[in-house]
Amino acid sequence: MLPFLKWGHVMRAILSVLGAAILYCAIGSSSVLAQERSAVRQGFVLPPQSGKTILVLRPSVRVAEQSTGGLAEPRAEWTDQARAHIGAALVELQRQLGNTVIAAPEAYGEDARTVAEHLALFGAVSDAVVQYQFFVGNRLPTKKRDNKAGQFDWSLGPDVAKLPGADQADYALFLHTDDQYGSTGRKMLQIVGAIAGVGFTSGVHKGSAGLVDLKTGDLLWLNADFQMGGDVREADGAMKRVRQLLEDFPGSAIPRDAPSAETPSGGKP
Repeated sequence: MLPFLKWGHVMRAILSVLGAAILYCAIGSSSVLAQERSAVRQGFVLPPQSGKTILVLRPSVRVAEQSTGGLAEPRAEWTDQARAHIGAALVELQRQLGNTVIAAPEAYGEDARTVAEHLALFGAVSDAVVQYQFFVGNRLPTKKRDNKAGQFDWSLGPDVAKLPGADQADYALFLHTDDQYGSTGRKMLQIVGAIAGVGFTSGVHKGSAGLVDLKTGDLLWLNADFQMGGDVREADGAMKRVRQLLEDFPGSAIPRDAPSAETPSGGKP
C-alpha cells in the first residue's frame, strides 16, 4: 500500500486534471489539425538533372515536452538528438533529389543571424500557408484565390540572396520541424478527457519543407503537415520524418513510406 501522503498527491493530480478537463469543455479548443498538403508555384518545373543547384540549409528543429495544460517546455537534449538524426537522414536522401545538391557553409556572426532569421521566417510563412491557403475557410483576404487555378504566391523576400552559399546555387531547400511529446500529466488528461467525452491531443508533430528561389525569394514548392509521424529523437523516426517532408519534391526519386501503425505520441505514422 502507498502511504496516505502519496495517495493525497495522486488525488490532487487527478483533481487538477479533472479541473483542466472541465475548463477545456467550457472554452473549447481553437487548435487546427491539418492534413498533409503540398503546392507548387504556377509555372515552376524542376526536372531531374536540370543543371540547377540546390543549397540545403541546416534544418530548423525544435523538440519540447507538452505540459498537462498544453504548454511547450523545450528539451535541449531531445532537440540535439533530433537535429543530428534529421541531418543524417537528409544527407542520405540528398542524392535522390534529382539535381546538384550542396550543403550550406557553416555560418558565423552576422551570417549566422541572417540564417536564423530566414529559418524562423520560413517556419512562419509555411504555417501561414497551411492556415490561410491550404484551408479555404481560413484564407487571408489577399490570398483568396482559387487553388484549382494553380495560384500559389508566397515569398521570403529578396534578402535570401544574402544567405551564405546563395551565390553558388539557384534554389534553397528549407526544412522546419516542431515536435512536442506529451508529458505524463498530459497523457492522464487524455484519459480523463476520454471518460468525460472531451478530446485532448497528446503531442504536436508538425513540419514543412520548401524550395525557395535564391534570386527572388519566391516560395516555389511547399510540403507541410501538422500531423507528422516518426519519432525524431530516434534515427529511424527521423528518416521517416525527412521522407515525409520531401514527398513530391520536384524531380526527386524519393519513395513514399509504407503505411504503418499509428505512433503512440499522437503523430501520423
